[in-house]
Amino acid sequence: MVFQQHQPKLSEIVAMGVSRTSFALLGLVGGLLSSLPAVAQQMFDSEETRFRLTPVVRGLEHPWGLAQMPDGRFLVTERPGRLRVVDPETGTLSAPLAGLPSVAAQGQGGLLDVALDPAFPDNRWVYLTHSVALDGGLTTRVSRGRLSDGGLVDVETLFTARPVGSARHHFGSRLAFGADGRLFVTVGDRGERTRAPDPGNDGGKVHRINPDGSIPPDNPFLGQDGASPTVWSLGHRNLQGLAFDPATGRLWETEHGPRGGDEVNLIVKAVNYGWPTITYGREYSGLQVGRGLTEAPGLAQPVIHWTPSIAPSGLAVYDGTAFPSWRGNLFAGALAHTHLRRLVVEGDRIVHQEILLDGVVGRVRAVAVGADGALYLLTDEEEGVLYRMGPV
Repeated sequence: MVFQQHQPKLSEIVAMGVSRTSFALLGLVGGLLSSLPAVAQQMFDSEETRFRLTPVVRGLEHPWGLAQMPDGRFLVTERPGRLRVVDPETGTLSAPLAGLPSVAAQGQGGLLDVALDPAFPDNRWVYLTHSVALDGGLTTRVSRGRLSDGGLVDVETLFTARPVGSARHHFGSRLAFGADGRLFVTVGDRGERTRAPDPGNDGGKVHRINPDGSIPPDNPFLGQDGASPTVWSLGHRNLQGLAFDPATGRLWETEHGPRGGDEVNLIVKAVNYGWPTITYGREYSGLQVGRGLTEAPGLAQPVIHWTPSIAPSGLAVYDGTAFPSWRGNLFAGALAHTHLRRLVVEGDRIVHQEILLDGVVGRVRAVAVGADGALYLLTDEEEGVLYRMGPV
């Protein structure tokens, strides 16, 4: 590893603070301290290439999801219930946007993932997952609103996971649009493991809906008595990574096991991924889960599994041009072991892994490929940071 610092001149800082006028157009005002970019830059050698790690913006409170807009700026969620705009060119952090749907920031819940409609330049739809308080407890919800000056308008509910529950953990929840324009949503088992294999319960599932919240006619459980029509796959525990490979169309997913047994899965229509009947993890007490099975007829095996747990969160398939040797690789954030995991894919197998930034940045909650070909990372901390991994 090579360490390098760059101390910008005062004139550079001033220029960075005023060079973009788009925030003024939105009526947004960022805090001075959080808007100034951090000055430290570090360079690292991976197995395949060298990259530069640069903090883009600090001062994010438990950030969870990020999505890049066509103008290069990012929408970033904060779990307490705020949506902000970050300009990676200037390191400017906006004030919280107005007009967000109701958010119940309790336990692991709050404002979670964010995604843009595939036709965002025309329709301005922004999609959010968040926990919400309803009669009887909490649940995961998908809402959308149009990005306008200073916030969201025309906000509407698209999907609400049923039933609600009293637990304050395992909400999921990631969003990913397929090439056909359908929206995939992950919902955790809410700490009630019997939810996961039950097609009539929305917990422990990957769901599939149309962008307006209606049900695609080819969903596998549509029309089955007692089944939820949005279910695409089942038998999951707590799914916090979801990403399509643009080159192959495959849908990759990562989820938390209990004590060990974290999984990487290829998501296939109507498949049961086994939780809690099979798992490579154990109870937090150290005892076996259920009958201690790791395989059973009709239940899918993970592509890989991790013990001890790395607590994977956030997933991206690298399809940029800045790092040609990384094309087609998966990048998964790790919360428990505080690193970024590079996964080399061959067909439907993962054939190699590399640990990057081990203990360097903290809990990596989200990963995204930028339009500039860099990787962008969010750290889930009280003082969270958006980092850029770019070429040297």
